Amino acid sequence: MLRAIVFDFDGVIADTEPLHFRGFRDVLAEENVTLSDTEYYARYLGYDDVGAFRAIGTDHGRTWAIDHVADLVMRKAARVEALERDVPVLFPGAEAAIRRAAEAVPLAIASGALGAEIRRVLDRADLTRYFAAIVAAEDAPASKPAPDPYRRAVARLADAIGGALRAVDCVAIDDSRWGIESARAAGLRTVAIATSYDPSELDGADLVLPSIDALDVDALRAFFGR
Repeated sequence: MLRAIVFDFDGVIADTEPLHFRGFRDVLAEENVTLSDTEYYARYLGYDDVGAFRAIGTDHGRTWAIDHVADLVMRKAARVEALERDVPVLFPGAEAAIRRAAEAVPLAIASGALGAEIRRVLDRADLTRYFAAIVAAEDAPASKPAPDPYRRAVARLADAIGGALRAVDCVAIDDSRWGIESARAAGLRTVAIATSYDPSELDGADLVLPSIDALDVDALRAFFGR
């Protein structure tokens, strides 16, 4: 039974993965660290900002203190905000897909992005009101691929709807193997959106869709009800 949908944000609702890469690249360049897009998508996309900077630093032989990592995160967030001003952010069809889904089931977000980044984009499109719960990077003790973000989202959804909610009755929609692994470990069914990776790299998902525009709740109910 499909009772709720939990969306990832970057790469699913918002076409911001390229902007996040540019944010990381520009800030790291100030630290004399070079980051290529191939390296970012292959190794670091699944992390939240803190985890990504820590992993990148380790891989490049840097031992950044906690305070310095926090500063890198702030500088990167400011860079991404500036980049967002110049380009459309939402994927084509995302607004309509979210409104359709919200008419059918409660919605949540489980993302490694910062809460301010998520709400800024949703607020601009008047979409925040469709989500009963938003779990951002600062809301979970561990980031994807750990199950914490999706577990927290299901728990907050249960609180929002005022009743018990099983993870198996929720579908996660994510664009990366880290996100799919996180959702599966939390007990959710999984749908991958092939916007950031080739479908062949998302074979851990129960179902793969080409874009959020292809999301159909009735079709999901039929698929997961088999």
